[in-house]
Amino acid sequence: MNELLLFYISDELSIPIFWGVSLLVFALLLLGIFFQHRTGTRLKHELAELDKVRQDNIEYEFILKAMRIAVWHIDPVMRTLTVDADFRDVGGNRSTAQNTPLDTIEQIYEKNDRARVSRALDDICSGRTNYYHEQYRVTQDASGTLYWEESFATISVRDETGRPSKIVGTSLRIDDQKQLEANLINARNKAEESDRLKTAFLANMGHEIRTPLNAIVGFADLLPVVESEADRNQLIAEIQANNHKLLNIIDGLVSMSKIEAEAKSLVIAQTDIVPVLKELSDNYSQLVDPSQVVLATDFPYGEMLMLTDISKLQEIVDGFMSNAIKFTKAGSIMLGYNLTDGDHIRIWVKDTGIGIAPEDQDRIFERFVKIDEYVPGTGLGLSVAKSHAENLGGTIGLESTLGKGSLFWVELPLA
Repeated sequence: MNELLLFYISDELSIPIFWGVSLLVFALLLLGIFFQHRTGTRLKHELAELDKVRQDNIEYEFILKAMRIAVWHIDPVMRTLTVDADFRDVGGNRSTAQNTPLDTIEQIYEKNDRARVSRALDDICSGRTNYYHEQYRVTQDASGTLYWEESFATISVRDETGRPSKIVGTSLRIDDQKQLEANLINARNKAEESDRLKTAFLANMGHEIRTPLNAIVGFADLLPVVESEADRNQLIAEIQANNHKLLNIIDGLVSMSKIEAEAKSLVIAQTDIVPVLKELSDNYSQLVDPSQVVLATDFPYGEMLMLTDISKLQEIVDGFMSNAIKFTKAGSIMLGYNLTDGDHIRIWVKDTGIGIAPEDQDRIFERFVKIDEYVPGTGLGLSVAKSHAENLGGTIGLESTLGKGSLFWVELPLA
């Protein structure tokens, strides 16, 4: 009886125990699912963050590559530099080793920039400044080749005393920027020089025009009262000479104004240039004293057909001849031509005049440039000749020795 009673009681307790255990297991299962879900969510979030960081790193690296930037940091205590990423195209001796001493880095700076850049690095490493920005030249290799670089840096971490413990910075090449700056400075200087020359040109132009005009008017007034035939012929010759000078001045002004206004178009035709050159030589032979200056020609062929704008060619040679006569008081002037490479012709004027100094030869073809301000002229003849030569697809140049004479030439295609 007692055994039956005990069995009944244990059977009555097993049911609640069973349900209790089941509920506990279920609760633990739910708790496990919750924590698993939470862990999975956290892992997904971390993976997403890692993917975002990876994507950001890709974009960051792409930007560095596109801008050709190097990223680095400095340990100001140890005075070492470590390049974290370098996308510059520098080559040579630019070190990317870990913990490179700053003294080693500073040795590759150009000597004229070294002290300034080293001082700026010392200032930021010691905390005297919070920001570093310098432009300097770097020796690329043992040959001494230089390139321009620009660097920025700032203090990113300080220790408990406030002293810098980490400095981060970037560097990039700025050769193109420096070249652009140099070009702009050169253009500005040329513009200022051109403005100065133009001012001088306008100031002198009245004198240049008035001188031959006064001579023409004065000698013309004397003609009616001169009785001697020889004196009359002398006055007529002077009037003709000054007429030629005045026409040259006006032609130069008109030619330059038309070139600037782009009013002149090329009229290309096949022409025998030998008679044209002979006519120019004959015209200028009247302007020299044959007892002092011999004007000759050197034409290897009696006929030379050329497809060109003959009026432009005449102006080019006219500029050469006029220049030679102005600066040749004794000796000779020779006009000639020769073939080069079979399909080009070089027309030249050689004189034994005063010559041109080397420092003036590069600017002799610029507008309003006069090497000798005391010699009459507008300073436009050779610049007009250069413009015509380029429009005809040719080149122009000179060879000159100071005190011995000059040779001006233009090389043009035959067709």
